Order: sequence, then C-alpha cells, then structure tokens
Amino acid sequence: MSDLVPLTGEPLALDLINTRTAAGDLLATPDDLHGWLDLQAGRLPDAASPDIHDVRPVHLVREHAANAVERARHGERPDTADLAALNDLQRAAPAITELTWDGSAVAAARRRSGPAGARLAASLAEAAADLLADPAVTRIRQCAADDCVLLFLPAHPRRRWCSAARCGNRVRVARHYQRHKPG
Repeated sequence: MSDLVPLTGEPLALDLINTRTAAGDLLATPDDLHGWLDLQAGRLPDAASPDIHDVRPVHLVREHAANAVERARHGERPDTADLAALNDLQRAAPAITELTWDGSAVAAARRRSGPAGARLAASLAEAAADLLADPAVTRIRQCAADDCVLLFLPAHPRRRWCSAARCGNRVRVARHYQRHKPG
C-alpha cells in the first residue's frame, strides 16, 4: 500500500470510495486490497481470504458506488446503470442466513456463495446499497481542504475535513503560515 494511509471509520461504502484519492488509487494491487481489508477487519465476512487476486470487481463496486453516492448526496436520482451494476454485483454471490446448531442454541450467520472475489464485491455492493438507501446519504460531504477529494458522513454539523489530523491540521498550519509570513 502507498505511504498514504486510507481513511477508515466512515460507513464501509465511503471507506471504499475514499480509496480513490487525489494522490492516486490506494487499491491498485491485490496487496493494496489485502492491506485495506486488514484495516476493515471485522466489517466484512471472509475478507481475509488469500484467494482474492483480482482487484477489478472491487474497482467496479467502487466506481458505481461513487457515481451513485455523488448524485444521491446532492438529492439527485442515481443513474440507473450504477444501481443495476450494484444489484448485479450482489447477485453474483447470493447471500443466505445460514442456520447451525452450536450445541445449545441455533446460531445464524450471513454467508455468501461463490468465489472469494465475487463474495467480497457482493458484500461491498451490499454496503453501498445500505448507504444509498439511508436518508443520511444527503448529509455526506466532501472534505473542505482544497486538494482533498475524500467524503465523510459528519457526526457533527460543523465538521469540515475528512480528518482533523490529516486535512484539518494541514489547513490550519497553512492559514497560520499565511498570517505570519514575513513580507
């Protein structure tokens, strides 16, 4: 993975969209993808699968999710092709709630069938569907830093940056320098 650490902690679909930064693609290689999946530990079933060698299905989810979220966050209708692609990506690895007996009670776990890459893409497409269907989608903002393209869902209405430590601090330092520079 590049030196830039991906922004995490937003809804999973936004974390995925935010892997396409102004500095480049943080999921360019399978190793990058595995690094990002490690950061998302616990948020995706079967995410640590070593069988994922093709990043293209994840790129497809990211592209269609980004297009749909961009329109939805402005209160516009997402393109039908983007919604259809996200639906098709989910259908490629159908999910069931698998019931098992754990010795004392019935346990239920969500499982997908199909190859590891298709399961991952389907889970990410499902996360995008959940975000797009959430009324909070219209509160998604783009970072206020001039050179940042990352999106976030603010918990506080005055939040302006994707990360106070990343962009917020950089903007404050630049402002301070402009106020105090000689000349």
